[in-house]
Amino acid sequence: MKRMSNPRAQAKDKYEVVSELAKRRGFFWPSYEIYGGVSGFITFGPLGSLLKRRIEDKFRRFFIHRLGLYEIETSVITPAKVFEASGHVEAFKEPMVECLRCKRRFRADHLLQEFAGLSEAEAGRLSLEELRREIEAHGVRCPECDGSLGEHKLFTTMFTTTIGPYADAIGYGRPEAAQGIFTEFKRLYELARERLPFGVVQIGHALRNEISPRQGPIRLREFTIIDLEFFFDPEEDRPPLEDVRGEVLRLIPAEVRLKGSDEPLEVEVCEALKRGYIKVGWLAYFMALAKRFLVELGVPPERQRFIEKLEWERAHYSKQGFDQEIYLERWGWIEVSGHNYRTDYDLGQHMKYSNIDMRVFKEYEGRTFVEERTIIKPVLSKIRQDFKEEAQNVVKLLSGIDPNELEASLKRRGFYPLGPYGILPEHVEVARRKVEERGRRFIPHVVEPSFGSDRLTYVTLEYAYGTKGGRALLDLPRDVAPIQIGVYPLVSKNGLPEKAKEVHRMLLNEGLTVDYDESGSIGRRYARADEIGVPLGVTIDYRTLEDDTVTIRDRNTWRQVRSEIKTLPELLRAYFQYKANFDDLGKPV
Repeated sequence: MKRMSNPRAQAKDKYEVVSELAKRRGFFWPSYEIYGGVSGFITFGPLGSLLKRRIEDKFRRFFIHRLGLYEIETSVITPAKVFEASGHVEAFKEPMVECLRCKRRFRADHLLQEFAGLSEAEAGRLSLEELRREIEAHGVRCPECDGSLGEHKLFTTMFTTTIGPYADAIGYGRPEAAQGIFTEFKRLYELARERLPFGVVQIGHALRNEISPRQGPIRLREFTIIDLEFFFDPEEDRPPLEDVRGEVLRLIPAEVRLKGSDEPLEVEVCEALKRGYIKVGWLAYFMALAKRFLVELGVPPERQRFIEKLEWERAHYSKQGFDQEIYLERWGWIEVSGHNYRTDYDLGQHMKYSNIDMRVFKEYEGRTFVEERTIIKPVLSKIRQDFKEEAQNVVKLLSGIDPNELEASLKRRGFYPLGPYGILPEHVEVARRKVEERGRRFIPHVVEPSFGSDRLTYVTLEYAYGTKGGRALLDLPRDVAPIQIGVYPLVSKNGLPEKAKEVHRMLLNEGLTVDYDESGSIGRRYARADEIGVPLGVTIDYRTLEDDTVTIRDRNTWRQVRSEIKTLPELLRAYFQYKANFDDLGKPV
């Protein structure tokens, strides 16, 4: 069959234009270029690291500060047992195929998406053998050397290491930041004054040993992830929907996808819950906030959608999941955040593997219940006799099991499997007791919005890029622009540079990010600033020496107003906090 064309062979597109600008002006570029580079790693330069940090700070203002969430920081290297408990060791495997000629290795399902036109859903559900057959049927060959593709196998995408000098102390580079929150849940719950709901955020590096990352900052082996874990009582799923009422989401529910359509439904968030498209209130709430957050980064609503993951696409911990996707010129619809209802899966797994009780107690309001309950009383003498030094661990494990389940197993099989131990009838006494219930114990449920900081940075750049007057202009939101203000003397003589440097120092002392530039003509300096997205330019001219006023230039419209130097700090702070518009900064020139 005829092989589909490689999109990289097409004419220069927006991705290439933005990437060239990013490299030339110091936003990002491939890492280790002097050694030929390594795919899946990028370096954020002076402007890129500032832009990325400002986007993360905007996330903090938008979510953490506004909703009263906690932020923590845990280690990147994680003991193997954590990911054995969470299921990642078993689940983080991807289909790989190797070129027989150049020996390069690729994600088999990604090749089918890129060169055979299969959707992510179609390619993602295929077995290794089915992937092999599809690749052969579509004539897919190596995208690097056009060689034939060989054996298909699964590849574990977590980076493995050893902790300390002991070969058996296995650790993994975390593929997500969420487990660092789950393992610290008990302490965090205490810090939350033992009240639900509450949320915890971690912003930090994660590692995924991608097989063949070939999408620049879109798919990296080391990246910054923003994981938000929100803990709540599943019997009290009551988010403040009035805060997002009227927000319309472009949804592609699973039922629509199963009919072969990818046409979004435009549904108001409360209506989406009512119709059952979104099954959990808190999940819908955070999806609505995520849409608003991307709008504030410059992505219009019509270029966003939420696509529900089908059962075989969902992560192993997810009961329902949506990907928030953004349309990019080269790559099409790309995920920038994932929204998953993780139920009590993670805390339950860590409770099982660590033998630490992750349940919370919630007191009934103004009432109690008396009920007959089955209880277990360990027969300590018999347990010590049979289990010796393991007796204490056996007793501890018995305290966390369901008495009815144990009783049923003893009657049906004559023993109860308790981890590596077998509990016999003589090891326990099973009795009935009337108990006054003042509350209930349960494992909290979790919804998780998870964002890729690197992807957000690239998306913000692509949507900001445009041209004006035949030259590049980055229309970055004013609160994430890496350089806030440019200060320029009109000419480099007659005392203007000295005055300009005074203004530059004053603005720096006010905590603003300011660039000083006196190289070349004023027009060239404006153009350089527009190209990196500097929202405002402050120009010192001869009139400044007379009355201590300056012109302020708007990046997008090129309009100018005139203001007194002494008023600049207050005016500019208001402007960058969206409490003032450009017209409020001075009198038109």
